[in-house]
Amino acid sequence: METAQVDELTTLIEDFNTLFIRLPMVQRLGFSALSVVHTLSRRGPMRLTALTATEQLTQPGITSLVQRLEEDGLVRRRPDPTDGRAVLVTLTDAGADIVRSRHQSRVDRLAELIAGLDAGEQDAIARAMPALARIISLGAS
Repeated sequence: METAQVDELTTLIEDFNTLFIRLPMVQRLGFSALSVVHTLSRRGPMRLTALTATEQLTQPGITSLVQRLEEDGLVRRRPDPTDGRAVLVTLTDAGADIVRSRHQSRVDRLAELIAGLDAGEQDAIARAMPALARIISLGAS
């Protein structure tokens, strides 16, 4: 792929992400709070130090954010069974409900937008999905 195409793809992804982040109309939370609950929903319980790395926040920042999420009933802190000095952060049922409802809201809204495309455009998106999934996989390693 040529540099100009990668540049265009990057701009399209940035613009799509801006749209996609704003699709859900349920449970408005700040970006960092949503990122934490989504990370916990995908990866399971995590130590604060691991969340600091994945969320790109400082230790005091993640500690404060987790405290607010805990006060809101979205996460719970508990001792790490493998290391009594460490704490694991887990998603509560209320936190999981937010993740599910936001996902469903995005599915519903994105389905409406995709319905506005012609059949060829819809097929092009479907054909690109395996390549996009592979890019995600490569970026995660």
